Amino acid sequence: MSVKRSFGRVFGFFFALGRKTGKTRALALLGLFPVVLAVVARIFLRGRSGDMAAVFTEILMVFFLQLYVVILSLFYGTSVVGEEVENRTLSYLTTRPVSKPAIVLGKYAAYSLLMFVMVGLGLGVSFFILNAPRLGDPALYATFLRYLGVLGLGILAYTAFFTFLGALLKKAIIVGLVFGFGWENVIQYFPGSTQRFSVVHYLKSLLPIHRAGPGGGGRGVALLLFRLEPTAPLVAVLALVAIAAVFLALACGLFRTKEYLSED
Repeated sequence: MSVKRSFGRVFGFFFALGRKTGKTRALALLGLFPVVLAVVARIFLRGRSGDMAAVFTEILMVFFLQLYVVILSLFYGTSVVGEEVENRTLSYLTTRPVSKPAIVLGKYAAYSLLMFVMVGLGLGVSFFILNAPRLGDPALYATFLRYLGVLGLGILAYTAFFTFLGALLKKAIIVGLVFGFGWENVIQYFPGSTQRFSVVHYLKSLLPIHRAGPGGGGRGVALLLFRLEPTAPLVAVLALVAIAAVFLALACGLFRTKEYLSED
C-alpha cells in the first residue's frame, strides 16, 4: 500500500477514534474555561472601553498559548507511539499493510486537527464574546485569524516534539512536563539569543502588538511579550515549521528502527 493511501487510512481511523475518547472529552471541557471567563468578563465590561477587553483577551491568550496548547500537544503527541506500546496494539498496527512512517504521520495529523478544532472553538467563542461591541470591525477578524494561526503553529511544533519524545522515551510525559512547563516558561525571560532555544519564543514573535492611544486598538500585549526580543515574523514561521518537520522526521525514523517492548 502506498504511503499516501496508508496515511489517509490511519488519519481517518484515529481522527474518528480520537473524538470519542474520554481524554478528548476531558480536554475539551478544559477548553471551555476561557468561554466562562469571557462571559463573566463581558458582564463586568458593560459600558467600559475596548482597552479592558484587550486586557482580558491577553489573559485568554496566556491560557491558550502557555497552558492549553502545551497540555493538548503533550498528551496527544506522546500518545502517538506511547499508547500503542502501553495498550499492546503496536504489533497489530505494524503487521497491517501500512508503513511505519505513515502510522506516525497519520496519527500526528489526526491528533493535530483534533486539537486545532478544540482550540479554535474555545478561542473563537471566547474572543468574540469579549469583543462583541467590535463585531463590525474587519480588523477584529484579522486579529482573531492571526491568534488562531499562531496557536495552530504551536500545535504543530509542540506535537511534533512530543511525538519524538514519545518515540524515544518510555516516560516521555514526565520529560514533556518539565520541558513544557519548566524550560519553556523560564527560558523566555532570559536576555538575548537564549530565548530562541524555545518554541514559545517564535510563537510570541508572531503575536499582534496592540499599541495604546488613538487608533491603537489596545494597551500592548505586556503579559505575553514581557522581556521578549522578537524574531522577525518570517524567520519565526520558518523556525516553527522547521522544528515540526525535524522532530516529526526523527520520530518517524525512530519508530521505523527501534524495537518497542511492552511491559508486563
